[in-house]
Amino acid sequence: MSERQETFFDSKPGVKTIRETKEEREKENLSPFAQQSAESRGRLKPEEQCTVRTIYERDVGRIIYSLPFRRLRHKTQVFFNPQNDHVCTRMEHVLYVSYLAEVIGSALNLNTPLIRAIAMGHDLGHAPFGHSGERVLNELIQQYGGEFTFQHELHSLRVVDLLADNKEKAGLNLSFEVRDGIVSHCGEQYGEYILRPDREKTEEDLLQTKAGKSMPATLEACVVRLCDRIAYVGRDIEDAERSNLLSFAELPQDLRASLGENNSDIVNTLVQDVIINSGDEDAICLSPELGAALKKLTEINVTRIYNSTKVRRFEREAENIIEGLFEHFLKLTRTMPQDRYDENSQKFFEFYSQHKEFYASPVRKIVDYIAGMTDSYARRVFSAIYQL
Repeated sequence: MSERQETFFDSKPGVKTIRETKEEREKENLSPFAQQSAESRGRLKPEEQCTVRTIYERDVGRIIYSLPFRRLRHKTQVFFNPQNDHVCTRMEHVLYVSYLAEVIGSALNLNTPLIRAIAMGHDLGHAPFGHSGERVLNELIQQYGGEFTFQHELHSLRVVDLLADNKEKAGLNLSFEVRDGIVSHCGEQYGEYILRPDREKTEEDLLQTKAGKSMPATLEACVVRLCDRIAYVGRDIEDAERSNLLSFAELPQDLRASLGENNSDIVNTLVQDVIINSGDEDAICLSPELGAALKKLTEINVTRIYNSTKVRRFEREAENIIEGLFEHFLKLTRTMPQDRYDENSQKFFEFYSQHKEFYASPVRKIVDYIAGMTDSYARRVFSAIYQL
């Protein structure tokens, strides 16, 4: 090993590691508004630091090697059970968000590994069948006691804190900043185009997150939150064209003039606008004109795509599957004759009996189990249970 390698990897007192060198470079090069890796609020459970990776680089690895991340490739973005291989999945969506957010973050001299970790983890808690599955699960929770609500943002935090395994330990034990970015990534207020970080947030605030109302604690998370919309608004129209629901040519002329004629143009226009309007600001901003255009385009998508008759028909199918699974598993919790279980019921029993929260209610455990399913697996289990 060379003298240079010994210097980098030696963890003896007074000798810099690669990680420490990276942290020093961040202090020299990053924006004063950026989150420094060395100034992270840390993890729920303290750990010895890596000698090579910063805390956020390490979080990226934990997320992308986790089972919940792998399952995203078989979870719905908008269109259920697509037969066309080019229709967007949840996995593709998080990759788009990460790419766009890192482009903006790099231009603004922000902490791009932090951006990547938040983007890769932001949808880990999505139920099968997208927002339709989320809504049905929440309705079932209220029907059977209403002890909690199901928000995919909060469930994503629950996944990384408890349900995902890291070396046989519960949860991934991610940094505060990544966990905050994940739980507060969702900007459901379509008119939102100026995002200012709430730098006073506490650990307790994370569990009180309300969809679209709780701002992230870092500028990096604000970038991901805005890019979440930038990534899907034009991409969903591409998929809608394949289903004859909406085409770019049908968009109002003023929108096409301001945003562009296709998804590539829209993304390029919005990303450049964010960079131009966010320089030297402790905020992530679109111009008022393009903020209004993005809002209008999103509202068109809601009317023409998300609330379309074709998508609604698929939603009814999703509702039937999730309700059927929930009722079947709830019945199992009341009988419990393990030796009589079929294969699918046995898998549920193993999850139920080995749940990380031993004293959690049956409803809580059932929701955790169903929410972790992919669309295709939920369909297979439902078909096996209710086969005629």
